[in-house]
Amino acid sequence: MAEVRAEMVANVWKVVISEGDAIEEGDTLVILESMKMEIPVLAEDEGVIATLKVAEGDVVQEGDLIAVIQ
Repeated sequence: MAEVRAEMVANVWKVVISEGDAIEEGDTLVILESMKMEIPVLAEDEGVIATLKVAEGDVVQEGDLIAVIQ
C-alpha cells in the first residue's frame, strides 16, 4: 500500500482518477494549482486506488493525504 501526499500548499484543480481505478506508475492522479501553475501529481506505484481523499476545489497543505494505492 502506498500513500500519495501533497508536496506543497495548493488547490485541487482537477481530479483525474476515482476510487477503484487501476493505475500504472506515472499516471496522473490529480492536478494541483498553485500560484497560477498547474502541477500534476503522479503515481509512484501501480495498483488500484483504494481511497481518494480530495475533491476538486479542496485546498491541501504540504503532507496532506491525497490517495492510497493498494
